[in-house]
Amino acid sequence: MNQRKQLLKAFGPGILFASTCIGVSHLVQSTRAGADYGFELVIFIVLANLFKYPFFEFGSRYAAATGKNLLEGYLKEGKWVLWLYFIISLVSMFTVTAAVTFVTAGMLNNLLGIDFNPTYMSGLILLFCTAVLMLGKYHLLDTLLKIIGSVLLISTLVAFFGVLGKGRITPIEGFIPQELFERNGIIFLIALMGWMPTAVDLSTWNSIWAVEKMKDNGGQSNLKNILFDFNFGYIITAVLALCFLTLGAYVMYGSGEELSSNSTVFSDQVVSLYTNALGSWAYPVIAIAAFSTMFSTTITVVDGYGRSMGETLRILFFRHKNAKTMYYGTMVLVSAMAFLFIAYLSSNLKDLVDLATTFSFVVAPLIAWINYKVIMSKQIASEFRPKPWLKTLAISGLIFLTAFAIIYLIVYFLM
Repeated sequence: MNQRKQLLKAFGPGILFASTCIGVSHLVQSTRAGADYGFELVIFIVLANLFKYPFFEFGSRYAAATGKNLLEGYLKEGKWVLWLYFIISLVSMFTVTAAVTFVTAGMLNNLLGIDFNPTYMSGLILLFCTAVLMLGKYHLLDTLLKIIGSVLLISTLVAFFGVLGKGRITPIEGFIPQELFERNGIIFLIALMGWMPTAVDLSTWNSIWAVEKMKDNGGQSNLKNILFDFNFGYIITAVLALCFLTLGAYVMYGSGEELSSNSTVFSDQVVSLYTNALGSWAYPVIAIAAFSTMFSTTITVVDGYGRSMGETLRILFFRHKNAKTMYYGTMVLVSAMAFLFIAYLSSNLKDLVDLATTFSFVVAPLIAWINYKVIMSKQIASEFRPKPWLKTLAISGLIFLTAFAIIYLIVYFLM
């Protein structure tokens, strides 16, 4: 009983991680994968989740072993490592935040049954997220996302088994499947894996949230409990990715209908995937769950970049500044710049999402190597270091990520 209580107290960072993942990568990219290619991409979703796993796990492991976040580990390996992380995050964070917020705006428009300008709606969402985080901090975020996550998990599983029961739609006459191994197909494949389950550079967030949770629990650190929490969240994200792909494959593949680049229309299409399986009565319930899912992703992204980049800036440039001040300032900056990106790129949802996800995959091998370097360093006591099987999986993951990043560059620039 005491062990069970300790596990429940440790729950939190893994749910935040799952909430970050189950957004664009699942609702948008996994659904697109099923709608456009059927089940052809299942193996790539499985491989991306498998080979990225060690590098996310290392973030939680580092926090449990040291009581500090992974950014401190980067600094101890050399200031250049933290500078590298800073540059990568600086390039990606505005686009990533813009992509998830723009999808969320479409979900909210769909839920309310209005056609409000999605750019302005995105601005309101970013403003609301920033205000909630400033007022409620980690504890409110932790509690809110546990509720939202439960709603999403149940509704998605119900819809998944519902479409399995109804069976796949019959393809329209003359349906021609899209070719996967051509230029556009390979580019989409890389974009899909870029955020499957999410970008590798977000592994620092695991460690930051784990440290915050330890503070919430009076500073208690337990490797077994922290990894249990992380693994629970990671398994959920992997399973739901396959569920969303199945929804797309069963309901849209062969229908002749394409997922829209308009965020509001796209949102209606996604919600309709559920109602096709469950019936029209489920539309408002699923619309609420879908919006809640994307909102949870947006608020965790704003929080994650606020914490990680705020701490990075403090370490590199403003040691004398208060960590909370840096966190608040960075959140405001990220939200403001994301709004500008949306205003500039909002004409095409798919392009905005693909830009963010593709960049994440191209830089993934670099971040993965840094995480491996840190977790195998002298910073980590021997009893906290990865087991041989995890080291082997990490090395295999480095090869996998590097190979596909090279393939993407060849295809994009030479084909």
